[in-house]
Amino acid sequence: MIPLRHTLPAKTTAVVNRALVATNAIIFITQIFLGSRAEMLIGVFGFMPARFLHPHAFGYTPMEVAITLFTSLFLHGGVVHLLGNMIYLWVFGGAVEDSFGHWRYLMFFLACGAIGSLTHTLLFPASTVPSIGASGSIAGILGAFLVLRPRARILTLFPLVVYWAMAEVRALIFLPIWFLMQFFNGFLAIAAARGTQEMAGIAWWAHIGGFAFGAAVAAIYRVTRRTT
Repeated sequence: MIPLRHTLPAKTTAVVNRALVATNAIIFITQIFLGSRAEMLIGVFGFMPARFLHPHAFGYTPMEVAITLFTSLFLHGGVVHLLGNMIYLWVFGGAVEDSFGHWRYLMFFLACGAIGSLTHTLLFPASTVPSIGASGSIAGILGAFLVLRPRARILTLFPLVVYWAMAEVRALIFLPIWFLMQFFNGFLAIAAARGTQEMAGIAWWAHIGGFAFGAAVAAIYRVTRRTT
């Protein structure tokens, strides 16, 4: 499912969300120009569970590895990885920024990414594979969108076998399906690891942790806003 846009009218200009998309795109272009040195960049600034838990064993300080919780959010492994993340960020981020406000939204974006990486660490604490991408943050945004705007309609593109179909799908249907797909793939990832603690593919549990955290924060925000 490829979301194209939602039907909610924008109350404010999503300046932070646009800046996040632009920043990710600029950093990815920089990675391309770095060529083979991009691997070194990912190794230094990507998030590595084993290094986070045992920084001195890798020659890092606790502060240096803590920073990778956030720097890793702005690195991507390829064009498909970047575009997939940025499409979701562009479609859903603006509405969440509308609700939270600009600076709260930025803090929320960073917090969801960090929580996603920590969730990944809980499941694969010995992994030395760098985790990169804004997926945990974007998953948190999707969780918040579901809580804040469950009745919004999402114009969605469905790639079928011989043609592409387009339809409007309620967020209350679209987003739980997306989450269940992450949950299913997360358990498959655990089974595939077979105790090796290595995750060479997608950090599905970062998506799950980010989504759950984002939904929880949005639920608290929604309740407190009603009572004030």
